[in-house]
Amino acid sequence: MKTITTRLVASLIPLFAIFWISVYWLTTDLIAFQKQPILITESQALQVESGTSVIKLAQQLEEQGLIVDSWKMKYLVKLEPKLASIKVGYYQIMPSDTLATLFKRLRLGQEAVFTLTLIEGKSIKEWQQALAKSKHLVVGEDDFNQILIANGDTSGLPEGKFYPETFHYHAGDSVQTVLQRSFDMMQMSLKQAWEGRDADLALNSPYELLIIASIIEKETGKPEERNWVSAVFNNRLKKGMRLQTDPTVIYGMGDRYKGNITRKDLRETTAFNTYKIDGLPPTPIAAPSRASLFAAANPAKVDYLYFVSRNDGTHVFSATLKEHNRAVNEFQRKRK
Repeated sequence: MKTITTRLVASLIPLFAIFWISVYWLTTDLIAFQKQPILITESQALQVESGTSVIKLAQQLEEQGLIVDSWKMKYLVKLEPKLASIKVGYYQIMPSDTLATLFKRLRLGQEAVFTLTLIEGKSIKEWQQALAKSKHLVVGEDDFNQILIANGDTSGLPEGKFYPETFHYHAGDSVQTVLQRSFDMMQMSLKQAWEGRDADLALNSPYELLIIASIIEKETGKPEERNWVSAVFNNRLKKGMRLQTDPTVIYGMGDRYKGNITRKDLRETTAFNTYKIDGLPPTPIAAPSRASLFAAANPAKVDYLYFVSRNDGTHVFSATLKEHNRAVNEFQRKRK
């Protein structure tokens, strides 16, 4: 009996050895399967639909020529069950990806991130044109006003009330989620600028500050001149002088503006032509940056009333009309 048992054990040893060797090689093979690179040379989109299993997805990737041996996924999932938990979404496959790094992102739901930049100094109309070209962003008919209404603003005047910034979003997000962040940021920045305003500021409300800041944004090519441009406008308002700033004329012209302002345009009475109206235009004319908001709230302590472009992005500032006319003759009339 003892001899029979000994012989049985001896006969089973090779079988156990073969089994464990097979397990070792299968495990090694599956690890190598995970480490295989995705066969692409540039980024590629991947949409994971509801109901898609990890095994089916691996098959799809092989059909597209991106991986090989997708049949091994069935065994890999048994080895690592967590791999089966992929999340629905819009992903980006990178040239540097392996099957392991890709499926880790799918398991964690790390969807592709897109960016939208709302540029300072642009109008709502210009932003709407940019939004229409944004990838994978759900854009509606009247998104800016919808955000105003949602925040208790029924004015129907969105211009200038949204903060210019680069925002991140996922595929399928509504543009209103982005615009709400933009609106909140502008409210916060405007509040901070208004609360820290100069005591000698010739403005009566945060909205008037927003209007002046938008004009400063359009008039300023050099950041260091913002406070001086602000001083000119503030000094003019205190003296009851008209602002006489070209960007307001351009805004009032709308689609008629083709790159040049004529004498006729300067004489035309519009709600925004500050050569013809007293005080401020009725709304901002663009989206001011944070820097322009704070410049509007804190003008430089100078007595300038005029400025004229040097045609290089900088300006000549003057305290008297005589000085201003001299600068105009030097930098503008000779140019013509």
